[in-house]
Amino acid sequence: MRIDKYLWCVRYYKTRNMVTEACKKNHVTVNGQIAKPSKEVFPTDRITFRKDQITQIITVLDIPESRVGAKLVDIYRKNETPPEAYAHLELLKLSKEHYRKSGTGRPTKKDRRDIDEYGNEIFDEEEEV
Repeated sequence: MRIDKYLWCVRYYKTRNMVTEACKKNHVTVNGQIAKPSKEVFPTDRITFRKDQITQIITVLDIPESRVGAKLVDIYRKNETPPEAYAHLELLKLSKEHYRKSGTGRPTKKDRRDIDEYGNEIFDEEEEV
């Protein structure tokens, strides 16, 4: 099975076109070699790809006939991504929400003044040293 079809079948990407774009950007490797979208995948192959700021590592266990349900995905692949990668993603999400909740828009005038004042305090401290 082609690598683009496989990653689509095991639900890592919503569309095959998204997988094709990832392959063209060299985000997908099979057994350590950069893969084109038409690269054939066989059981025991190790696929590494970057998605959502995580480098996913999976091993092909079997080839599905077509796209499978989310509950059946584990039959066809073994996820070997280290748990630290997921923890790092959670940390990134929390750091983005620290100052401003997502969806609240651009900074207000008061927020901008606070940011500028904070930057000036740091700059003044550096001059004193």
